[in-house]
Amino acid sequence: MTDNPHIIVVEDDLVTRKRLGALLREQNYQVSEAADAEQMERLVERVEPDLLLVDINLDGKDGLQITREQRTRSDVGIILLTSRADQVDRIIGLEMGADDYVTKPFDPRELLARVKITLYRVALCRRAQSQQSPPSTQIGHWSFDSARRRLMNSEGKTVALTRGEYELLKAFVTHPGQVLSRSRLLQMVTHRQFVSDTRTIDVLVGRIRKKIEPDPGQPDFIITVHGEGYIFITDDAG
Repeated sequence: MTDNPHIIVVEDDLVTRKRLGALLREQNYQVSEAADAEQMERLVERVEPDLLLVDINLDGKDGLQITREQRTRSDVGIILLTSRADQVDRIIGLEMGADDYVTKPFDPRELLARVKITLYRVALCRRAQSQQSPPSTQIGHWSFDSARRRLMNSEGKTVALTRGEYELLKAFVTHPGQVLSRSRLLQMVTHRQFVSDTRTIDVLVGRIRKKIEPDPGQPDFIITVHGEGYIFITDDAG
């Protein structure tokens, strides 16, 4: 995280959005503004935000959907903006992975305190991940940064990974040159540990191959070992 964390405000009410943006900029945060999920997603593709401040009642894709989708992709901080009548949605949002919520009309001091606490948690989490995770792994023309959950091509464009794709690719790059059975891989994809159908792994492998392999039908990196599972091949795999 930089000295000036980047916050994206996702709020469809223009007055509230501008008020939030001004308040956060006064605290020297970098701030981007989005009126809906589509605008936010375009911003996320260009920058790596540290925090999303999201109105729960957006038109189209709402704050709960945004929370669920972003939690499959990153550890970005998420604070939901809710009304007093949104108690059930607040609980659901927290269960989906939101860090906190602020009730409208919000008190500026409370909002800033919650923003500060969430950014501190995100910074600690990312620091721990960077210390525990190996450096970026080169996969052909792709670079996989497991600490930041990033898959980038040679032009620096980031390709989105679902949580399952990320965890499976991380399992492969941390076990290069080893044959991994479908059952073992299923255990490494944490949110699928209670799924007994190992064909789930075949589906995830197929999706990853489409993203990293020059020819998914004749893969160079994730190789099928018939009757056993898969093996990940890199230049330095023994």
